[in-house]
Amino acid sequence: MIPQGGILGKVTQTVRQPGRTYRIDPGLKRILGMVDGLEAVKQAAIKILATERFEHIIYSGNYGSEFSNIPGRSPSFVQTELNRRIREALLQDDRIKDIQHFEVEINGDDITASFTVVSLYGNVALTKGVGESV
Repeated sequence: MIPQGGILGKVTQTVRQPGRTYRIDPGLKRILGMVDGLEAVKQAAIKILATERFEHIIYSGNYGSEFSNIPGRSPSFVQTELNRRIREALLQDDRIKDIQHFEVEINGDDITASFTVVSLYGNVALTKGVGESV
């Protein structure tokens, strides 16, 4: 016998947000049309890595990255911590699935990380510099 008057649990469905956004030209500091797909993910990743976490009230605590206290540390600390912080920052975007091929180059207090962002739309290679002259 089937029970009568029962209430089914609430069914929720996750809907992916559209990836279409304004195309920002960092050289001109202007918005130049719209961008979607892999180019939008690349732009979002660059913006996330360029925004210091907890510094701008407009963004939640999940947005941005934390690189201010990395220069001057031991190379082994820099390697592991930079990898962790970049992964943590970028994986907040639900279009980004993984970070691969992570390499770090240390030159004094200047650090350059190279890596591949794996997204729903494809892969894109990025670099992030940390320090005074990068």
